[in-house]
Amino acid sequence: MKIYKFLHEGRARFGVLEDGGTVRAMRGSPFDGDMALGDERWRLDALQLLAPTVERPRIFGVGFNYRSHILETGRPLPDIPPLFMKPDTSLLAPGGAIVYPRGSTIVHYEAELVAVIGRRARHVRQEDALAHVLGYTCGNDVSERTIQRQEMAMGLMTLGKAFDSFAPIGPCIETALDPGALRLRGRLNGTQVQEGETADLLFGVDALVAYLSHAITLLPGDLIMTGTPAGVGPLRPGDRVEVEIEGIGTLANDVVEERA
Repeated sequence: MKIYKFLHEGRARFGVLEDGGTVRAMRGSPFDGDMALGDERWRLDALQLLAPTVERPRIFGVGFNYRSHILETGRPLPDIPPLFMKPDTSLLAPGGAIVYPRGSTIVHYEAELVAVIGRRARHVRQEDALAHVLGYTCGNDVSERTIQRQEMAMGLMTLGKAFDSFAPIGPCIETALDPGALRLRGRLNGTQVQEGETADLLFGVDALVAYLSHAITLLPGDLIMTGTPAGVGPLRPGDRVEVEIEGIGTLANDVVEERA
């Protein structure tokens, strides 16, 4: 089932994709446990899509989680997930503009699978972890490398990941997927620049949910960006970046220059 979030008559709504490209309204929010459907329907291509989560989600990121990406950086495999967080102000809807910060010279795309938490999780066992996931969506962990590299030299990874618009998410949540058997691709201006399989993840979604939940109560709508495969590279104003994951769809965003 594909769940979309969209703007309708000034308020956010959720709906489920039906055959023929129509979206049928949900009566409430899947994050409140209300999966009941209403009678209203709209054409998907006529809707203004929003990031498919709660209004102000917590966004967890994982660095160096694809073996291919770790190898291209020359780093050893980590023993635990290298975690960081992105603020909710970095959240960006499908079709929204990634803002290239003034004064930056190195900003990279990172195509990622994102797990969307659907049920409160605390001290969850790995074998039970996926029961707390509502579904999966596409993400782009946009990163300002100059700052990030300075931070990492001090053992940090915060501001370089945290700029406004640096967490594009969407276009929908697919609830019926095996997160360990997906192919994802990144495209820059129509040219494929990244390709990977989630089987290459060092820490899978179940491991990440379990690990996080032993310290933090995970809440419905929380997002876990699971890491990026090899092939990350630079963005510039005027670029268009796409993240495609089989079974989910394509997340597309243009890059614009920050204005004074």
